[in-house]
Amino acid sequence: MSEMTYRDALNLALKEEMRRDPSVFVLGEDVALYEGSFKVTRGLLAEFGEERVRDTPISENTIIGVSVGAAMGGLRPVAELMTVNFALLAMDQIVNHMAKIRSMFGGQTFLPMTIRMPGGGGSQLGAQHSQSLETYFMHCPGMHVLYPATPADARGLLKSAIRNNNPVIFLEHELLYNSKGEVPDDPDHLVKIGTADVKRPGEHVTIVAYARMTVLALQAAEELAREGISCEVVDLRSLAPLDENAILASVRKTGRAVVVEECWRTCGLGGEIASRIYENCFDILKAPVKRVSGLDVPMPYSRKIEKICLPQAETIVQGVRDVMSGAY
Repeated sequence: MSEMTYRDALNLALKEEMRRDPSVFVLGEDVALYEGSFKVTRGLLAEFGEERVRDTPISENTIIGVSVGAAMGGLRPVAELMTVNFALLAMDQIVNHMAKIRSMFGGQTFLPMTIRMPGGGGSQLGAQHSQSLETYFMHCPGMHVLYPATPADARGLLKSAIRNNNPVIFLEHELLYNSKGEVPDDPDHLVKIGTADVKRPGEHVTIVAYARMTVLALQAAEELAREGISCEVVDLRSLAPLDENAILASVRKTGRAVVVEECWRTCGLGGEIASRIYENCFDILKAPVKRVSGLDVPMPYSRKIEKICLPQAETIVQGVRDVMSGAY
C-alpha cells in the first residue's frame, strides 16, 4: 500500500491504462500542455505524445461528439470536461447519442468511453461553477455514473471505467483532489462498477453517502461514537448502477437510515434511496428515513452562506440525532 492524493491516484490510473492499452487516449481543454485544470493529466503529454493526449477547442459538445465517434471506431477515449457544469453544453451528445447508440444499433457497436468531470461546491466559485449534477446523468439509462470518495476507489474505479465497454460518467469532487489515503500497489487493482462499500461498520444507524459526503459522514460517525451512537457508513461509489443490496442489507441490520447528498433536495438521489428503503424495509424501520441534502438554491458566492447551503459534518450529526430520538 502507498499513500497518495486523490489527484495522484487518478493520474496513476490514467498512466497505467494508457501503458496497458494503446487504444486509450485522453482529450479535453488544457489536458496536454497545461496538464489539466486540476493537474490530473500531469506528465501524460511527455510520456504519450500529442497523438494520445490532445488539447481541444473550447467546445464540450465537440469533445463528447468526437469521443463518441472514436469509441464506435474501436478506440477508448477518456474525455475531460473542465467542470461538470460545462456538461450542460454537451447534453445532446451525452443523452441522445452516447447513452443510446448501443441500444439503437441493436448491440452491434460498443461505446467504451469515459467522461471525467470535476464538480461539487464549497470552493466559492459561484452559482454556475458549483453544481452537483449527478442525478441528471443517473436519470438517463444507457451509461454508468461513478463518484469515488477515496484515492483507492478513485484509482480502481477509473481503471474499471476505462476498461468497460459501456459509456461512463466519472465524477470527481474538487475538494477531494488534495485528500490522501492508502492505495493498493497492485497495477491491476480494480473496483467493480455497481458495488458500494461499508467504510465503517456500525449497529445503530446507517449513513448512506458518496463522494465528499462520505468523508463528512465518517467525521460525523466519529463524533457520534463519543455519544455512544454506532454509525455504519455505506459509501455508494457507483451511482448507476446503484448497489441496492448493500444499502438494504445495512438498513436491515441497523433499522435506521440517514441519506446524505450534496445535490439539490428536489428530485435528488436521497429521495430515490429513501423510496427503495421504504419499499423493501418498511416493516423493520425503527424511524423514518432522514434526508440531509443541499438547499434548493443557486449557490451563493459568499463563503459563509455557501457553507449553509451544503451539508456539513455537523448537519449529518444532527440528522443522526434526529433519527435516534425520533425528533422530526
